[in-house]
This record gives sequence, structure tokens and C-alpha cells, in this order.
Amino acid sequence: MKLLPVLAATAGLTAAAFTDDDYKSGRVHEFSMSKKEQTWAKHRAAGEHDNSGNRKYKSFGGRKNAVKCKNGLAVVEAGNPDQTFKCDNVDFYDFKSHADLESWAGEGNDAWGWVSSDGREFAALGQADGTAFMEITKHGKLVYLGRLPQQSVTSIWRDMKTYKNYMLIGTEAVGGGVQVFDMTKLLDIDPAYPKNFSTTADLTGFYDGLPLGRSHNLVVHEESDYAVAVGAAPRSDECAAGLIFIDMTDPSNPTSPGCASQDGYSHDAQCIVYHGPDSRYEGHDVCYSFNEDTFTIYDVTDRDSGVSTGTVLSRTPYKGVTYSHQGWLLDESWQQFLFSDDELDELDEVEPAADGRSVMYIWDISDLTAPKNTGYYKSEVASIDHNLYVHDGLAYHSNYGSGLRIRDVSGVPQDPTGGNVEEVAYFDVYPEDDASPSVEFVGTWSNYLFPSGYVFVSHIERGAFLLKVDNKVKARYGRGKGN
Repeated sequence: MKLLPVLAATAGLTAAAFTDDDYKSGRVHEFSMSKKEQTWAKHRAAGEHDNSGNRKYKSFGGRKNAVKCKNGLAVVEAGNPDQTFKCDNVDFYDFKSHADLESWAGEGNDAWGWVSSDGREFAALGQADGTAFMEITKHGKLVYLGRLPQQSVTSIWRDMKTYKNYMLIGTEAVGGGVQVFDMTKLLDIDPAYPKNFSTTADLTGFYDGLPLGRSHNLVVHEESDYAVAVGAAPRSDECAAGLIFIDMTDPSNPTSPGCASQDGYSHDAQCIVYHGPDSRYEGHDVCYSFNEDTFTIYDVTDRDSGVSTGTVLSRTPYKGVTYSHQGWLLDESWQQFLFSDDELDELDEVEPAADGRSVMYIWDISDLTAPKNTGYYKSEVASIDHNLYVHDGLAYHSNYGSGLRIRDVSGVPQDPTGGNVEEVAYFDVYPEDDASPSVEFVGTWSNYLFPSGYVFVSHIERGAFLLKVDNKVKARYGRGKGN
């Protein structure tokens, strides 16, 4: 696959030397991407990436029973250290390799899901060469149904979100645009004949109004019928790679009413109708955005004002900020607390993550114009943290090489410092570094929790995992409300 070059402009760049101009110009982002590409090239050369030629990893197959986590291990294949996973209170149900999901590139990224009107559950796995679709059976099996290929060229950065019955898929690939795919097309597929969907005939819509046709991620605000493309480079464009709004009222003809360019590049966001302590903004559309060097909050109730739509309510740095990456609310019905992750603090050994142990930051957002970083939770394991989502008081956090980590965050309203946050379950999908945990961009990228309790976990090198948290964990923990 074609990779972005390791840019000479980022050579020797370290977090300690990052300046405002490094962020504004995009050099920090280029630094992050080049670090990832160097890591993937190294592990690819070592044969760790599964593709149609390599086929290093075996899909779980037709075995009926789950592999229980016992004495801290889930042994999928006895005697094989690559198929023996450290765990606690999480059981293994199924695995599909990139090769068996018909990916020739064999590299994974984002994960998302969709539930049909009759309760059937479907997962989407982003890959360098497209998106693979699977159904999750009641007994916890991944059934491959087909794939939607890349729109232009390959890119390991591919992200997706659901809007009603549609999966919206964006990518860093030049010309990739935003694919609008109708998930109901999966309902009647015979698994014996998986379908390779057409990037023209099988798309409901396609949005190509992004700069260079590329974006880093997508955000969906279904209640208000819009999506947001973030990180749509170049930064020199009038939207400055900020929040680009996409009207989804007609999925066959997505259009953009404007963009929020005031704080420049946005890496990820959560957009939602506001209900919370700050009565000034009750009922407004608010976006919580993670903008590399700040946690930025926008009021985007007005999205029709061209390149300066919306209002920046606050722009807040924090101790340890190196690359403000992504985050999620504790409770969408009452927005008082939020959690975020920083993707470079562990790698660049910045306090409080100087020892390489991943840090989840805690925010009190009672005042949208002056949010406060009240504390953090620090993992016991060295790893870089990535996407996190909160459901019923439990944070499901993908931590690259240390796997899926699940924390009880329901007590944060009682102790905003994070003193009562507790890790209650985990499943380490990257056993290669068990002897010496690595602070590298390897292992899991993201996860998605389904109503059934199954957790779909994406894996860069291997493919797709299906896991489930032990019922006693959910019964004991997660006392607060979540997403």
C-alpha cells in the first residue's frame, strides 16, 4: 500500500519542543503520522500484519462455546503464545482475520456498529482498502457479509459513524470523500455468498465537498440531522481543517451549510444537544472538540454562516497536553463531566504520563466557557491510549498494545479527581509485548459496544475481535449513567 512519507520537517521534533506554530502548521500532526507509519512498517516487515498473502492469523472458526477468561488468561489455542491473551472479567467469543474479511491490504483501523429495527446487530471494520461488514449472532459469532472497497486509494486512516440506517465512511485518502452506505443492504445477504459492494451503484450518497476529498474522522449528530467531518486537510483551506458540517436531511444528496474554522484543526469531537448545569446553553447544539493542543467547546446551534459558523465557547489546554485526541461524555442526559485521551503524552514521556502508563483525563464542564481538568486516571500498564466511549458508567477504552480496558467511572461526580475510578475488566489483544509492554501504535484502534453486551474490537495487525464483559461486572459496577 502507498504510505505518506516521513516528513523531513518533523525530524527531531519532540513534545518538549512543540510550539504553537508547530500545531497550527500541522507539523505535530505530521510528526504523529510519521511515528505511526514507522511503527507499522517495522511490524509489517516482521510479518505481524495479516493480509491475503500472509494469513498469519486464523479466524476462530465454528466452535460453539466462548473462551472464558480463567486465571487471568483466555487460551484460544493451547501452546500458542500468539493466541493466549491476558484478561480479567472479559471473555473471548470470536475473531475474524483481515484475510478472511477479504482485505488484501490487511491493516485495520476504526470500528462501529448498527442495529436493525428488529434488533439484529451488525459491525463495520475499517481497513486500509475499504470497510468489512459482519453480523453478530445471538451466540456471539461474527458472520462476514461483504465489504465496501476504498473510494480512491488505500489509507489506514478510515473512520465511520452511523446516521439512522446509514454508515458514513470517511478517510485520510485523497479523493476518498464520505461514502453513504445503506446498512439495510446487509439484511438479506446469504453469508455463503459475501458481496463486494460497488462504490458507485451501491452507495446511497457521496459527499466530495471536503478539501482534497479527505478527512480524519466523522462525527454524527443524529438528533439534528447532520454529520461533521474533522481534520479535512489542508489547513490552508478556508475551513482550516476545523468542523465541517454536512447536512444529512437527504442522505442521497449530502451538502454542507458551513464550517467552524475559528480554532483551526479539529481531530475528533462529540456533538450533541446540550442539557446540563450551564443553563445559558440549554437546548443548544454543542460540540466538544479535541484540537491537538486544547480541549475546545463550540456552540454550533447556527451552522449556516459559511466559514465562521458557530461560536467558540472555550479553548482550554491542560497539564500533559501533547496531542488532545478524543473524548466522551460521562452522561449525555446531564453533561457535567467528560473524559479525554491524549495520543502523544505517553510516547513523548510528558507528565503525568512520563512513565508511559496511559492517562485518561477528567473534565468538569459545568461551565462551558471555563471547563476544568479536575484529575485523571492512570493505567497500571504502559501503553498509548486511543478511542474511548462511556456506557452506563463504564468507560470502554482502546489502549493500543494493552488492549480493551474497562473502567468504572460512575463515581466521578462524587470525586472529580478520579480517586475512585477503578479498572474492572480488560482484554489484551496484543500478546506480542506481554513480556515487556510497549508504548507503540500497535494492537487495538477502537471498539463498539452493542446492546447485547458484545464488544466489537478492531485490531490493526490481526482483524476483528468479539468480546463480552462478564455479567457480574455489569451487575456490580457502572452505577452511574452513561452513553
